[in-house]
Amino acid sequence: MGNTVTVGKIRIGTSGWRYPEWRGDFYPRGLQQRLELQFLSRRFDTVEINGSFYGLRKPTDFQSWSERTPDDFVFAVKGHREITHIKRLRDVEKDVSEFFSSGVLDLGPKLGPILWQLPPTLPWRPERLAAFLELLPGAPVRHAVEVRHPSWGKPELAELLARHGVALVVAESAGRFPELCELTTDFVYARLHGDKELYVSTYSDTALDRWAARFREWSATRDVYAYLDNTMRGAAPHDALALIDRLR
Repeated sequence: MGNTVTVGKIRIGTSGWRYPEWRGDFYPRGLQQRLELQFLSRRFDTVEINGSFYGLRKPTDFQSWSERTPDDFVFAVKGHREITHIKRLRDVEKDVSEFFSSGVLDLGPKLGPILWQLPPTLPWRPERLAAFLELLPGAPVRHAVEVRHPSWGKPELAELLARHGVALVVAESAGRFPELCELTTDFVYARLHGDKELYVSTYSDTALDRWAARFREWSATRDVYAYLDNTMRGAAPHDALALIDRLR
């Protein structure tokens, strides 16, 4: 059996980087908080920006993050909750415009996919999703949608996202949310929230082996962006490093 030829790039990082539990553990004791992104970006080649979910950031924020990271580093950016959770994708043309005017696009070649995480209380609304997708800037900007209500597990979802070139997030969430794995575009966006306890549990060697094999398989035809979100007790960066070791 021949070796799989990798044509896509696998990037593995964490969901966010500012966590008290990481200090004195992943981050060396005494490391200044302002240096944490620099430290992380020398060990991973991507990270999710979570702060953009809670409030619009300023262009100077994106400029600062870009300046503090290596040239080949990539930021995934989480879409603003005003769009996904408060207005629930309804009548959000102005909000989408404001989000992309906040400095997101200033990341230039360091801009990875935009993550649109939908709330678990939002059921399948195909017309609403279709209208939202029409508002999103196209290539080279990439988009990924993470669904959390069980009613979204329909073939029509993957078909709709594929028509717009948007990824359906592959998410593991300890059984809390749908765990769909349809590949709908030229990249895969995976979020590992924990397989035993949401946002908390450490991944076993067996689980990491399984994910590494999936990433390697997907990368034969697609780019892969994977983010560890089991952040609450500090497992995420260690699991991310373990995955990188397996894929070397």
